[in-house]
Amino acid sequence: MKGIEITPYRTEMLSNQLQLSFDSEPHLDKRASSFPRPPFFVQVALSTTHWHIFGYPYSQYITADMSRILLICCIAIATAMTSTAQESITLQDIWQDYTFYAKSVPGFNFMADGQHYTRLEKGKIEQYDLTTGEKVATILDGAALAGKNGFGGKFDSYTFSGDEQLIVLKANTEKIYRRSSIADFYLYDRDSKVIAPVFDEGKISYATLSPDNQYIAFVHDNNLYYRTISSGETVQVTTDGEKNKIINGSTDWVYEEEFSIVKAFEWSPDSKHIGFIRFDETEVAEFTMMRYNDDLYPQYETWKYPKVGTKNADVTAHIYSLKGKSINKVDVGDEEDIYLPRITWADDDRFIVTKLNRHQNLLELYQSDTKGKSSVLYKETNKYYIDITDDLTFLADGSFITTSEKEGYNQIYHHDKSGELKRKLTTGNYEVTSFYGISEEKGRIYYQSTEQGAYVRHVYSMALDGTDQQLHTPKPGTNSAQWSSTYDYFVNRNSTINTPPVYTVWTDTKRAIRSIEDNAGVVALQQSYNVTPVEYFKFTSASNIRLEGYMIKPPNFDATKQYPVFMYQYSGPGSQSIGDSWKGNNYWWFQMLAQQGYIVACVDGRGTGGKGEEWKKMTYLQLGKYEVIDQIDAATYLAGLDYVDGSRIGIYGWSYGGHMSSLAILKGNDVFKAAIAVAPVTSWKWYDTIYTERYMRTVAENEGGYADNSPVYFADKLKGAYLLVHGLADDNVHWQHTAEMSKALIAANKQFDTYLYPNRNHGIYGDNARIHLFTKMTNFIKEKI
Repeated sequence: MKGIEITPYRTEMLSNQLQLSFDSEPHLDKRASSFPRPPFFVQVALSTTHWHIFGYPYSQYITADMSRILLICCIAIATAMTSTAQESITLQDIWQDYTFYAKSVPGFNFMADGQHYTRLEKGKIEQYDLTTGEKVATILDGAALAGKNGFGGKFDSYTFSGDEQLIVLKANTEKIYRRSSIADFYLYDRDSKVIAPVFDEGKISYATLSPDNQYIAFVHDNNLYYRTISSGETVQVTTDGEKNKIINGSTDWVYEEEFSIVKAFEWSPDSKHIGFIRFDETEVAEFTMMRYNDDLYPQYETWKYPKVGTKNADVTAHIYSLKGKSINKVDVGDEEDIYLPRITWADDDRFIVTKLNRHQNLLELYQSDTKGKSSVLYKETNKYYIDITDDLTFLADGSFITTSEKEGYNQIYHHDKSGELKRKLTTGNYEVTSFYGISEEKGRIYYQSTEQGAYVRHVYSMALDGTDQQLHTPKPGTNSAQWSSTYDYFVNRNSTINTPPVYTVWTDTKRAIRSIEDNAGVVALQQSYNVTPVEYFKFTSASNIRLEGYMIKPPNFDATKQYPVFMYQYSGPGSQSIGDSWKGNNYWWFQMLAQQGYIVACVDGRGTGGKGEEWKKMTYLQLGKYEVIDQIDAATYLAGLDYVDGSRIGIYGWSYGGHMSSLAILKGNDVFKAAIAVAPVTSWKWYDTIYTERYMRTVAENEGGYADNSPVYFADKLKGAYLLVHGLADDNVHWQHTAEMSKALIAANKQFDTYLYPNRNHGIYGDNARIHLFTKMTNFIKEKI
């Protein structure tokens, strides 16, 4: 039959199905001799992607034409149906199929003209117009270069030279730790179309072109090298590099992890010198972990890891002169137990070395000439500690910008060439959270701050004389910016705790040009999966502290009922868990738990960020003390709400959050029924020097602080259910923490659960590890809370 007639119909909601009832019999395939008389019905089941038409036992008689009409009918009333019949969030959706994954926008590699940018797409470097989004050129096609001078045709990342004529390609990258890697590097000349390896004797790290494009420096086997591009001559700058002993031009494990630096060399602006840091870690104690790979014996991986109070690497700064092929040591004073967390060049003749004492409460900027003779340019002290940032920026006149908490809130300061303060640029009881840079042509600085609230972020600019502050991001929530090289445009990432990221191009005159990504698909999923709004709340704790948090209530919440509560937190110094920003897959897991009848809550206590130095640093020498008091008080507050079952409260955290959840169930054993701790620190004495001593000093200096706030010493207080999870290849928080905690619990005859992940690092991911872990945690919550 080519035609079909449908008479008026009625609809009725049946669970996740739509029932269509017809008042009279439609024309059907003549084989349907036993089809019932009116009223008859078919049902259409709704899923996220398909309409399933069935009417057993008669569905085989429904013609294709009738199916199409039924489909049209169903689509016409889809809005009404989806408002009643909602999908349920599953762990497979979140952690295996990544159904809810919000799209991001890869970082923009802005070109020098400020209006174009490039991206790596399918092995090609594509050039786009920022204002229109149109592709204007293919700058490099990797496949077209395959087989030339050993290049395989594929690459992982790229970097342009200053004049954009040379491109450094990074290929076959092998990750080492969180930020470090080795790879094959190639140099491509856009004029000659020639590609050549930077070094052909093995993989290297951090290949960096000189400002004049005549040389390229890199690190190989812990030694610093450079290559003359025109001749191909390679010079080995240092010769004493050796694994687990001497490192030149790159950093050791603890600098990489805690100072976020891996490349430890910098070209001078005139390309005549290379400043670098040398690490002598000969006397640093080693740590060994095992990997299991179906061999007869496990593989051992050993590296230098300085734990609290032990020997750090001896660090020295040096300047290599290309002309004389000589190395001069930079004078940074007589103190030996120091950190050198940053280096940079102020100009051709001034090499700047940042120095911290071991307590990290004295910061000095040393300016050195190319022979190593130096003086202190700037000095800052703090009664607690000083955080290291990348905000130090030098202007053409030799003056410089810094950020500092020295007056209670992180603010921006402008100093002259001699280090004297010219002016404080930002002022107020708010934090500058990112410093984006300076346009000397426009005479403006660009930054992000909490000026409109501790839990939101906005982008501002200001004249260098401290006037004419301008707000560039009108949307509420959390805003960040990536500015073009000329500061004429920026890409704004905006999100809230209830809305996924939106990426938009704006001009510096605050005019929106175009939307790049609005994640409308994720917003639609929020509707179809019946998510409930995340709500903020405030309360005064039993300790008389004003605290803030967020809460997710179950769908169809009934205030006359009582619900169990699942609390999440991180709580580390300066962190923020409740900020008004998208929470990614955690959002969906928490929504899933809410669908299953749990209230999910998160509270940021003392020690977290966004509220000034005193709030953040009040945990100094007592990590875990005030933070856990605040979590216990938060649970107590929640237990007092009419709609909360105070006997069913659990808490979860990862890393520092695992440290906190462990302390919470031990010190708050009458409040918390269960706790999950993933990769927790269980005693600060087993963690690294830089992080731990910044906040706690050493055990010898602060024995009480360590004893009073490490979970391993309170194992006998366990009453509720406790799940310990750890990756056996965690190079950061070692499996030792969970092993020692387990030993203490056994000695106290306390029952607990343990989940271990062989060959997994601190993140516990890869090869189903995430869905496996979250399945266990979800089941634990449902069984124990």
